[in-house]
Amino acid sequence: MMPKVASSPHAQPVCRFEDALDVIYTLRSNSHVAYFAGGCVRDRVMGLPSKDWDVATDAEPSRVRHLFKNTQAVGQAFGVILVRHNQSTIEVATFRSDGAYDDGRRPNSVKFVNAEQDAQRRDFTINGLFWDPIEDRIIDYVDGVRDINSKILRAIGSADVRFSEDYLRMLRAVRFAARLDLTIHPDTRRAIEANRHSLVGISPERIADELRTMLCAITRDQSRRLLNELRLMPILMRFLDAGASEANSRDGAIFDGLAPRRAIGFGLVLAALIVDWRAARSNADPALFLTENAARLAVSAMRKSLRISNEESDELAGVTESAHLLNDAFPRVAVLKRFLARPFSNEARLLLNRISQAGWHQERIVRLEAAFESFDPNTVAPIPLLNGDDLVSLGYSPGKAFKIVLDFIYDEQLEDRVSTKEQAIDLARSEYPKVESAQTRPA
Repeated sequence: MMPKVASSPHAQPVCRFEDALDVIYTLRSNSHVAYFAGGCVRDRVMGLPSKDWDVATDAEPSRVRHLFKNTQAVGQAFGVILVRHNQSTIEVATFRSDGAYDDGRRPNSVKFVNAEQDAQRRDFTINGLFWDPIEDRIIDYVDGVRDINSKILRAIGSADVRFSEDYLRMLRAVRFAARLDLTIHPDTRRAIEANRHSLVGISPERIADELRTMLCAITRDQSRRLLNELRLMPILMRFLDAGASEANSRDGAIFDGLAPRRAIGFGLVLAALIVDWRAARSNADPALFLTENAARLAVSAMRKSLRISNEESDELAGVTESAHLLNDAFPRVAVLKRFLARPFSNEARLLLNRISQAGWHQERIVRLEAAFESFDPNTVAPIPLLNGDDLVSLGYSPGKAFKIVLDFIYDEQLEDRVSTKEQAIDLARSEYPKVESAQTRPA
């Protein structure tokens, strides 16, 4: 049985369609143009559900704040106001055109304009649509409906210009193409390949957010293939391997097929990418990179390149430190139970199963899974029969021997050779003098 992994999506503000529609009605009843805009319109045209209902209007930010009682100016200089209505948070943006982008993220200035001009400054044609819910009509100035029907992802206007405004749009192109099963238009594809090195100037946090969205989702395999085809992977993995070259983008033997049909954690995603990357670099056994030292290096590299969180670092380390299960001697029961009791052991098992499916250590991993499934879950991490206070009460002084003795007794408990506290105390009295003597013996 394959282990289950719980996904951990980032919490998003609630945005109900009915509440967003109320906002449009309020704007329209006060003589303003107001439409739904962007991704929600794209999803409607494609027959997909939408979680966010963004509103675009000719009302300027100060006017929006006047019309609605509960607002927050998250980007008033750029025309963006959050309106809180009922239980929803709705993003209301004023139609705008953008000035120059000196920082590769935000325009130096904006000018409030009409809907047609606003559409021209957006990223891709599929995202440049408006929907008038009052008249129930799609407003399309950029041939977005045509591209949706043709399953094409195309930058609006010049792809080079769109990407120079925000190079992160290159990763968004991969995400949209993978998630929506679109083909990237040749001109847009050429611009990605020509501008890909500019990703090094994007903040690690923004890149990580984009990778989380595309690689933790069920369409992660398609995203990884596109990242390789567009030669983006060597840039994203550059901190992992200083000698990385574009020739080393390989198929994801381990990554592809990892927990299909469900979302997974970012630490597991990175672990699979790392194992694939390093194994492809040397054409070696992937398990060679599931070592404690490799885990430390990988966590350090990912912290540097993506600023991953502490939880993601722990997950990455927990998954990549599973090499001891593939050593020559088959692990004893206590080792296997300790492994199962560790955080992220399910994620590590998923990675091990992918290594087996890719043709490595198949017999060993089948044996491991059989052992894991044979254990009673209640015996995997029982409360220790003995603790440090117990050793003190027996007259022993705290020191290095404490942990050694307690670990030994707990292993015996996991192996079902000790089952009562009295037995554990007898074992401590027998073992402690031996351990203490070994600790004090000259090297």
